[in-house]
Amino acid sequence: MTMHIEGAGVQTASNGLTGAALVRLLTWMSPAFPVGAFSYSHGLETAIDAGTLHDRVSTRNWLIALVKRGGGWSDSVMLALSWKAVQLQSTALLDLNDHALAMAPSAERYMETTQQGAAFLQASRTWPCPVHDMLDQTGTKVIALPVILGAVAQNQNIALETILPAAIHAFAANLISVAMRLVPLGQSDGLLLQAALEPIVLETAQRATTATLEDIGSCCLHSDIAAMQHEHLTTRIFRS
Repeated sequence: MTMHIEGAGVQTASNGLTGAALVRLLTWMSPAFPVGAFSYSHGLETAIDAGTLHDRVSTRNWLIALVKRGGGWSDSVMLALSWKAVQLQSTALLDLNDHALAMAPSAERYMETTQQGAAFLQASRTWPCPVHDMLDQTGTKVIALPVILGAVAQNQNIALETILPAAIHAFAANLISVAMRLVPLGQSDGLLLQAALEPIVLETAQRATTATLEDIGSCCLHSDIAAMQHEHLTTRIFRS
């Protein structure tokens, strides 16, 4: 089955994902899954407080930049590389994790990826797989979210072409929910944002599928600075 999003210029296949693997993916990407993504704004709270994000258009442009060129892109590449490292039964997974942790541009962004990574690792043990044993044997306690997500997805027979758009969509959807509460935006604006981001999510997932470490880079400096400044907001709802 092939799905085409009008105006996306990109097609993506379901890769025959059915049965238990499909249900697990839906569970992992659900807001109810105990990862706690709703607690983090990825710096959006600061940008909204400063008035940089004040309507649907400004929010859309910010999110597109994040997915294509910021943290969303970097995480997508790390997820893809982690999926491939486990597929090849390579010990490179731990090196990729070190790389992902070193890329965090601020203390709160480090907390965001490691606390969600730890929560996903713990929750995913409900479906035991070899990567859990490997991390236990190596004594790995701190892990970035995209690294553990890619590794577990591969162990659970979820295709890279499927987990990538699902993960990017979840990242964007969480930030849209932040904007809906704080800008604030209405539900109609939130849905319009979701629709506008569809081709960006699919294009980014496609690029990340073949990306290497050399392709990781970010030019979203305002987002990184906003994440740094969030630590000093007088009133905060989110943890980052």
